[in-house]
Amino acid sequence: MTIRNIDDRLKSRLRVQAAQHGRSMEDEARDILRTALSIEPATGASLFAAIRAIVEPIGGVELDLPPREAGREPPDFSGPEYDQPEHEE
Repeated sequence: MTIRNIDDRLKSRLRVQAAQHGRSMEDEARDILRTALSIEPATGASLFAAIRAIVEPIGGVELDLPPREAGREPPDFSGPEYDQPEHEE
């Protein structure tokens, strides 16, 4: 696999990080990809659990809901301006 057009600053940071860990840039990039892709993306259920874990210890959060308004009357499309033109066959 070849990765082209890597920003010079990013490549420099990869080189420094690889040197700090005593390995090649290729090994460092491989480790970064392995680490990044080993984490499962958050699902709706796990996101809910994470939010709940934050707010539950402080007693949760009560939200003020606005009062519901009466529904609108549906539009009246029975006027002549809404008649369909006849198609010629």
